[in-house]
Amino acid sequence: MRVLLFTGKGGVGKTTLAAATAAATVAAGRKALVVSTDPAHSLADAFGHELGPRPSELDTGLFGAQIDTRRLVDGAWEEMRGHLRTLLAGAGIDELAAEELTALPGVEELLALAEVHRLATTGPWDAVIVDCGPTAETLRLLALPEAVGSYLERLFPTHRRVVRGLLAGVAGSSAPARWDAAADAIGRLAEHLEAVRSLLVDQERTSVRLVLTPERVVAAETRRTLTALALQGIRVDGLVANRLLPDAGTGRGAAANWLRTRRAEQDAVLAELRAAEVPVQTVGYRACEPVGVPALLELAGELYPDGDPLAVSTASTEPLLSVGASETGYQLRVSFPLDVDADLDLARVDDELAITVDGRRRLVALPAALRRCEVTGAEIVDGGLLVDFEPDPRLWIR
Repeated sequence: MRVLLFTGKGGVGKTTLAAATAAATVAAGRKALVVSTDPAHSLADAFGHELGPRPSELDTGLFGAQIDTRRLVDGAWEEMRGHLRTLLAGAGIDELAAEELTALPGVEELLALAEVHRLATTGPWDAVIVDCGPTAETLRLLALPEAVGSYLERLFPTHRRVVRGLLAGVAGSSAPARWDAAADAIGRLAEHLEAVRSLLVDQERTSVRLVLTPERVVAAETRRTLTALALQGIRVDGLVANRLLPDAGTGRGAAANWLRTRRAEQDAVLAELRAAEVPVQTVGYRACEPVGVPALLELAGELYPDGDPLAVSTASTEPLLSVGASETGYQLRVSFPLDVDADLDLARVDDELAITVDGRRRLVALPAALRRCEVTGAEIVDGGLLVDFEPDPRLWIR
């Protein structure tokens, strides 16, 4: 099964292209589900068909759904909050503090992603195409499983017996049955978050397609998104430049001159994007908005001229981290798209390297050889970042 996530700056046409990809997948003989996590819920408009939280058949082999996050919050999450409050109360935390600690920011987006995982792993689909929200929301969405999993790991030990031991130490030899049930529920949540995260970083099955219009402001955001996704270990298998203007040719007049100027600007932006070594597909600007399966299939014919909407680039993906020797110690190469003018910050946090790019932070576990070394320098290079390390005798003593 393939999972494709479509995102991009608001208004660039990602919903239409996700719908077209799903229609083309079914036309190629596969069964597909297209699902929206975007609160705007415009996926139904693209098909001209009403959609709800449960998959409904739009055409033979083509199913669609729009996730209702409010229903998920009112259901599953309220029950989980009750379990969390039980454990916190058992650890001596007062009721008001427990209430604040369990008010998790981003819980709606997290539950939406968990629902996508459930649909992807329980349905009979060959492909699940996800119409995500705008870029900033999607980046937060994709980072949540790891962030919340880390939160739970710090709040409660992973192994259920450790949690039970903690509770027994607080309450005596016989912890109430409700604490035992809460520990079970927290354990299941942590395991589920890890499963969601594993699906996202599975580069054989899951990838993101970034939709943009060929404009400099939009392209700049797209390049930052490439960096942020690479830091999270999520593969981007292509960019889709939507609404490419037609070539004015040798036409005369103000309209033709305007069209030539705008198209020249678009071509310049596309040339810069292709330098990122990520496949770029283009879709022309249409006079009529494609609505319904027949119109979406026509659009897909332009988007996927080779006929396979699930194909990915055969170019090998470099590992995120690689270590080599240097004259004074070691060099760590962190491979990801990075502009030379990016706002970059590095910090050593115990056995991890905190990399912050344009305000987005990722903790990267250091290879064993570097854990007893100190950082002595760093530089941005073509294709990523080089960090210099030298052995630190003080760290070897411990």
